[in-house]
Amino acid sequence: MKPVVGGWSLRRRVITLLTVVGVLLIALAGAEAAMAARNRTQIDAVLNETGPLRVQSQELLNALLDQETAIRGYAVSGDPDDLNPYREGLAQEQSVTVSMRALLDDYPQISQELRTVEERITQWRQSVAEPVIATTERSGTSAGQALVTEQARQQFDEVRTAVNDLQGEVLAAREQTADNVRTSSNVLVVLLIVAALVVVVAGAVLLLSLDRMVIRPLTGLATQVREVAEGDYQHRIATTGPPEFIQLGDDVDAMRQKIAADLAEVRAARERIEWVNSQLQKQAEELTRSNRDLEQFAYVASHDLQEPLRKVASFCQLLQRRYAGQLDERADQYIAFAVDGAQRMQRLINDLLAFSRIGRLTTGFVEVDLNKVMGDVAGQTEAARQYADAELTWTDLPVISGEEPLLTNLLANLVSNSIKFRRADVPPRVHVSARLVDAEWEITCQDNGIGIEPEFADKIFVIFQRLHSKDAYPGTGIGLAIVKKIVEYHGGRVWVDTDVPEGTAIRFTLPALPADLEAAAAADSSEQPQALPAGDATPSNETPAAPTEQSDSSDRPDRADEPPESGRTGDMRETVG
Repeated sequence: MKPVVGGWSLRRRVITLLTVVGVLLIALAGAEAAMAARNRTQIDAVLNETGPLRVQSQELLNALLDQETAIRGYAVSGDPDDLNPYREGLAQEQSVTVSMRALLDDYPQISQELRTVEERITQWRQSVAEPVIATTERSGTSAGQALVTEQARQQFDEVRTAVNDLQGEVLAAREQTADNVRTSSNVLVVLLIVAALVVVVAGAVLLLSLDRMVIRPLTGLATQVREVAEGDYQHRIATTGPPEFIQLGDDVDAMRQKIAADLAEVRAARERIEWVNSQLQKQAEELTRSNRDLEQFAYVASHDLQEPLRKVASFCQLLQRRYAGQLDERADQYIAFAVDGAQRMQRLINDLLAFSRIGRLTTGFVEVDLNKVMGDVAGQTEAARQYADAELTWTDLPVISGEEPLLTNLLANLVSNSIKFRRADVPPRVHVSARLVDAEWEITCQDNGIGIEPEFADKIFVIFQRLHSKDAYPGTGIGLAIVKKIVEYHGGRVWVDTDVPEGTAIRFTLPALPADLEAAAAADSSEQPQALPAGDATPSNETPAAPTEQSDSSDRPDRADEPPESGRTGDMRETVG
C-alpha cells in the first residue's frame, strides 16, 4: 500500500476548524458570562442601592422639614406637644442616616454629601432649634419668636440646599448606574450576535470546505471511475483534495491497472482459446472425415473383405473334404492351417466391426431391466454352459438407463469368459450380483475359474491382449475390450477385483436411476437402529431374509425347447474373447 502523501489530512483540517470555532465560542461564552454578571450587579445597584438612596434622601428632607416646622410652631404656641414632630423627625433623621450609610460603601461622593448635610443640620440645630426650645421654655413665646429670624431661615435653607445637593448626587449615581446597565446589556447583545455570526461563518466555511475538499474530489473521482467502467481501462485516475482522497484515487487506479492487466490476460487467453477452438474445429472435421473413412472401412470390411475370405475358406474346406487322405500328411496339415486362418480372420473382422459400432450405431437410452437381460444372456450361453456343465445364477438386478443390445453383449461377454476360463476339474459357477454404492450400481460377475494375477489386471481390457495361447483358450482377445468400451459408453468404469479368495471377480458401475436413489435414501432413514433398553438383545429367532436368487444351470431340465424369458436382442450377437 502506498504511503499517504503530504499535506493536511481532511481529519486534521476539520479538527482544526472545529477547534478554532470552539475556542471562539468558549471565549465569547466567557465574555458573555462576565458581562451578564456585571449587568446583574449593576441592576442590583439600581434596584437595591441608588433607588433606596433616592427615597431615603427624600425621607431625610421630610424629617428636617418636620423638625423646622415643629420648632416654629412651638415658638408660636409654646405647647410642648408641638415638639413631638421635632422629636419624631429627629428619630427619623437618625434612622435614615444610618440606613443611607449602609448603602454608601461604593459611593464616596454621596457619602461626602451626606456628611455635609449632617454638619449643616447639626449647625442649624445648635444655632436655631435648641436655643428656640430653651428660650421658649424659659422666657415664653415672644422671646422664642424673636430667635426665629431671617438668618435662621437662611441657615435652614442651607440645610435644604445640602439635602438637594445630596439628592442630586444620588440621582446622578442612579443615572450613571442605569447607563452602565444599558451599556452592559448592549454589550451582551453584541456578544450574542457575534457568537451567532461565528456559528454561521463556521458553518459556511465548513460547507465550502466540504464542497471543495470532499464533494468536488469525490465527484471527479466518480466521473473518472464511470469512464473506466464504460470500457476506457487505460484512463489514468488522478484525484485532488486531501491526502486521503489522493490515496483513494491511487488505490482505485491501482485496481484499474490490475483489472486492465487481468483483461489483457483474458483477451490473450480468449485469443488462445479461439485458436484452440479453431484447431479443435479442424480436428473435429478431421475426425468427421476419419469417421466417414472408418465407416467406409467398416463397410468394406463387412462386405468386400469378407467375400474373398469366404471364398478362401470355402475352397480350403472343399480341398480338405475332397482331398483329405489322398495327399500326404503335410498337405492335410497345410490345408487345415489355411482353413483355420481364414476362419479366425473372419472372426477377427466381425469382432472389429462390433467394437467400432459401439457408441456409433445408437438406438437411444431407455430403462433396461438387467434381470430380463440376464435371461437373454442365459439363452445365448445355453450351449456353452451345457458343454461345460456350468451353473449361472444372479440375484435381483436393478433397472438402469442404457441400450439393451449393448448391455446384453456386455453381460454375455463376461459370462462367456467365466465359462471359458474354467478349471479342468471343477464345474464352473458364475454369479452376477449388484449393490448400490453412492449414486451408482456396482455389478459383479464372479466365477470359480482360473483367476487373474494382479499384475495382469489392467492388461486384460486392452484390445487383442491375450494372457494365454489360442491353442489353450480360443478367441480373438477383444471381448473384455468391448466390455470396457460398453461400460464407459454408459458412464461407468470396470475393473478386476483381485482380493477374492478364488476365481475372478469383474466389477463395473452403471449410473443409478433417481427413483432408486430416493428409495435408498428413504430406506436408510426408516431403518435407523432403535435404542434398546439395557439388558435387551436382538431376538434370536429373527434372521435376515436371504436374497432372492435366480439360476440357470445345466442340472435343470433342458431349456432348448423353452423360449428365453425376454427373447434375443435384435441382431447383436455375443462375442467371446
